[in-house]
Amino acid sequence: MKLVLASASPRRLDLLRQIAIEPDQILSPDIDETPLKGETPRLLAIRLALAKAGAVAAADAFVLGADTVVALGRRVLPKAETQDEARACLELLSGRAHRVLTAVAVAAPNGRKASRLSESRVQFKRLTQAEIAAYLASGEWQGKAGGYAIQGRAGAFVTALQGSYSGVVGLPLYEAACLLEGLGYRRP
Repeated sequence: MKLVLASASPRRLDLLRQIAIEPDQILSPDIDETPLKGETPRLLAIRLALAKAGAVAAADAFVLGADTVVALGRRVLPKAETQDEARACLELLSGRAHRVLTAVAVAAPNGRKASRLSESRVQFKRLTQAEIAAYLASGEWQGKAGGYAIQGRAGAFVTALQGSYSGVVGLPLYEAACLLEGLGYRRP
């Protein structure tokens, strides 16, 4: 049985390898990730995960797609592309709790699809301007939802985590394994 990972994220690949799953192919789907008007963070994450899996669906393989959304209430924080975006995210997150929603979707070769959502609550310490500047200088924020990577230097900002650590990194392993198994994928 073949498995396609519909993500160019090295973190998602590393996480799959952590549970002894090695994709046969990695494809980066090109989809519009713009939230729809009135779309909640939960629905956005699920829609994007399903869209990613559907964009590279293959008749002879299982396809796993995922998407991570960082939210403050109903506000979706961007995948930071500039230092200004990352700074704005970190300033919003400073001293506050936020949600990290990671949806996983699997498309099976027989056409069946399923998805699951992992929701974690992350509490940040109050960040100083020096801490924000040092983090921005590290470059770890680039392309990361909410402008940070918990598995890197930003791990020192987290005072509490409720939920899935792997989900905050980008792929909730329990949910991914359950979906794959439930749709008939068997690890080699």
